[in-house]
Amino acid sequence: MSTMKIKKGDTVKVITGKDKDKEGKVIVVNKKNNTVLVEGLNMIKKHTKPSMSNQNGGIVHQEGPIDISNVMYLHKGKPTRVGFKMDGDKKVRFAKSTGEAID
Repeated sequence: MSTMKIKKGDTVKVITGKDKDKEGKVIVVNKKNNTVLVEGLNMIKKHTKPSMSNQNGGIVHQEGPIDISNVMYLHKGKPTRVGFKMDGDKKVRFAKSTGEAID
């Protein structure tokens, strides 16, 4: 299993699909399915039954998963590809457009 180039908390831009050109912050990264949940994007309606926590039930709006190949990391406001390089003994992510280390 390869390492994920996008992490929780990153700001990303959607490059394909119904939310194309929209930006948001990554909430959850699912390594198993190669998907991400982005704050406020790919909103879906989920029908819930009444339960102890939700007395009325009803329709809930929540974020749906987006395939990780459909989003790009935003570095200084511009979408860029992400790579890995060794910085001394540490493996760091870097923006391929500028060559700067991300974290």
